[in-house]
Amino acid sequence: MLFTWFMLAGSIFLFAPQKLTDNFQYAFLRVFNWPLSIGENISLSVRTRQPLGDADVVPRREYNKLQNYRANIEGQLRKEHEKVEMLSGLRNRFPLEAGDLQVASVFPGSFDKLHGELSINKGTDDKVAKGQFVLSDNSIIGTVGDVSARGAKVKLFTNPTSSIAVEVANTKRLMWGSGDNLARIPMVTHKVKIDSEVMASSRKTGFLNAPMIIGKVLRCERSAKSPMLWDIVVEPVCDFEQLNDVAVIVINPPE
Repeated sequence: MLFTWFMLAGSIFLFAPQKLTDNFQYAFLRVFNWPLSIGENISLSVRTRQPLGDADVVPRREYNKLQNYRANIEGQLRKEHEKVEMLSGLRNRFPLEAGDLQVASVFPGSFDKLHGELSINKGTDDKVAKGQFVLSDNSIIGTVGDVSARGAKVKLFTNPTSSIAVEVANTKRLMWGSGDNLARIPMVTHKVKIDSEVMASSRKTGFLNAPMIIGKVLRCERSAKSPMLWDIVVEPVCDFEQLNDVAVIVINPPE
């Protein structure tokens, strides 16, 4: 019934004279003009953005500087987090009874392939001392050489003056640096397989509590001095030229 009445009313407005419908529209506007105007004002006030004062405006250059500062801080935090992870991993794998690990950065361009050395930014002020083992990529790379208050030279095991006690194929020998990014273990009694692991095995108090890898066998050749013996050529297990950070085994004196 209600639908029928609405249809009837619609038909009346459809066929009614235009003058009559215009008068009806004007009457509707006069009656509902006030509530409609209130709603419009509310809508405009919500959509209108309040103007910013001069004190609230940040210059684009200052904004960019702040964003750059934030990015730099985040980069530094990521770098420090990576160093902590490396340090923690080494501690977990190779616990030290009387020592600690000091992470140091390698000075860019300091790697000397011919002489087998590089420079780091930690020295005696950080308890770094001559003879301490230096690690990187979870391997021994050499020992600390000359030291100053805030820096040190790392004598890589390929250095011609380097000699480190090692173990390979159940044989303990001294390994000597060759100065050509290689090292040699002379006078071994039996032939050793290529790619065999060479482990640093120094048991000097606190320096190494367990053998750690230092290189791999590159070649095994008959000794020129004695054909009954073998000379082993050893190559590094990490790329010295690409090193950015190292860790020094710092020995803490007994209390």
